[in-house]
Amino acid sequence: MFDHSGIPWPDGARCAAAVTFDVDADSLLYLDDPLGGHRRVGYQSWLRYDLVAVPAILRMYRRLGLRQTFFFPGWCLERYPELGDAVAQGGHEIAPHGYLHEIAHELEPDQERELMERSIELARTALGRAPSGWRGPRYTFSDRTAELIAACGLSYHSGLLHHHLPHRIATPAGSFYELPVERANDDWPQYVVSPDYGYFIPIRAPDHAFATFRAEFEAAYQSGGLWIGVWHPFVSGRPSRLDAVERFLEELIARGDVWLAPLEDISAHLGYVEATGAWVPETVALPFDPDPPSLYWPGGGL
Repeated sequence: MFDHSGIPWPDGARCAAAVTFDVDADSLLYLDDPLGGHRRVGYQSWLRYDLVAVPAILRMYRRLGLRQTFFFPGWCLERYPELGDAVAQGGHEIAPHGYLHEIAHELEPDQERELMERSIELARTALGRAPSGWRGPRYTFSDRTAELIAACGLSYHSGLLHHHLPHRIATPAGSFYELPVERANDDWPQYVVSPDYGYFIPIRAPDHAFATFRAEFEAAYQSGGLWIGVWHPFVSGRPSRLDAVERFLEELIARGDVWLAPLEDISAHLGYVEATGAWVPETVALPFDPDPPSLYWPGGGL
């Protein structure tokens, strides 16, 4: 058993939790096939279920009285502004998630900076105020990403996996909080079969998927940490799965000692308890290896 996190959560809550939905829609398709994607209507139809699922998710949150976080690629905010408007009007957080779901470490430095700034501005327009956080598409994060996040004035990132507790990321341009995730809390390994992405995992029933999610949550609950679901409307927004999401959230609410909040509120709270001295976060400097490490293979070298 891990030691208690030492993070004092609001109102004596034992742990914090957030459901984050990545509203990727067909940005995935047009990233991989920009010229021929429009011809792949069958594949596109799966991804465009976001247009059905996001309104259903918002209705669920209204019933439960919750505000949560939605990550949008900037291209999706341009192509489907009605989704961004509905999320913002519901009082939820909108945070940027790349522009076209691009892979950070495959971008040139100027290109990564340009796309991040463009995505942040699109989120600002949709939300009506500056966004607070960032999540790299497909968990990607280049050796420049941390410094760019700090330079853009964002307060948090959520997508790295080197720790299970919130902590500070230090860069030459400043610092921000990392609200870490874990692929066990992602819905793709549970539900996705996609020949286009090489995913041929047996689809699990929602009760089986939530056995995994609940196990991860219980560990965070016992240690006073932070649990984050990384889900997608076109995956977890299907009727049987969204019913399971609602039941799970009802269980957390019923406990009475779980703080369910959007990531921007969690980041702001961490800033408050750090400033008051009630919590001292660990600090991790990024990138881990500013230059390629020296490698040597006996018998041949490298």
